[in-house]
Amino acid sequence: MTTEAIPEEAPVFSEADVAHMRRALQLAEHARDAEGEVPVGAVLVLDGEIVGLGWNRNITLHDPTAHAEIMALRAAGEKLANYRIAGATLYVTLEPCAMCAMALVHARIARVVYAAADPKTGAAGSVFDTLIDPRHNHRIAVQGGLLAEASAELLRDFFRARR
Repeated sequence: MTTEAIPEEAPVFSEADVAHMRRALQLAEHARDAEGEVPVGAVLVLDGEIVGLGWNRNITLHDPTAHAEIMALRAAGEKLANYRIAGATLYVTLEPCAMCAMALVHARIARVVYAAADPKTGAAGSVFDTLIDPRHNHRIAVQGGLLAEASAELLRDFFRARR
């Protein structure tokens, strides 16, 4: 009997997923170009409508919590007048960190789609499994790798230019 590895199926992304991630990449470029921030962008979508946009603003706002995901959550919370955004999908150009992952759990986000994995601090499977940890009372569906190379290239070029 031979034991062959069963290939993992590649995630299936819709045209809407691709469009929203392209918008997140535009926001990442804005973070880099307009504010000199690490290029990460986020788009929060509920029922097909964009309810929150965000990009890294840590340096600009002197705020260690001003990650793209947090900024998108804040914008959506204000727009919807609610801290819970149940059923929403977050598109983000870099795998969320532990801080952002817990904010997403608390906000009851349904799904996270990220571009590039973060092998140092990723909390959507790379380093931690925060979004799907069974100890939480809410788990989030996660799909990674959508337009990953475009996001990784933005990040590589940004850090290369800063060295």
